[in-house]
Amino acid sequence: MVKIRKNSLSIDGHAGYAEFGKDIVCAAVSALAQGLLHSLDALTDDEISTEAESGHVKIEYGNLSEQGKLLIDSFFIAVSDIQDAYGEEYVQIQ
Repeated sequence: MVKIRKNSLSIDGHAGYAEFGKDIVCAAVSALAQGLLHSLDALTDDEISTEAESGHVKIEYGNLSEQGKLLIDSFFIAVSDIQDAYGEEYVQIQ
């Protein structure tokens, strides 16, 4: 489940597309989330707080820069593309 809010983004659970360790949908969303975390840190001066563990990622932010907003929007588009390709059964966006 991907939840995008005004001041946060969270990803919880596993996609369930395949067995644990072989789930390409889960791996794709996880890679996007890790890329977003690293990009926000490396490419912006935005203040963010993060939590990351197996099956859970949370990013909280205040006033994002234009670069930060662009990165969040890019993440949303990519996750939406995965949802379109594999279905809402495996990727839910709220």
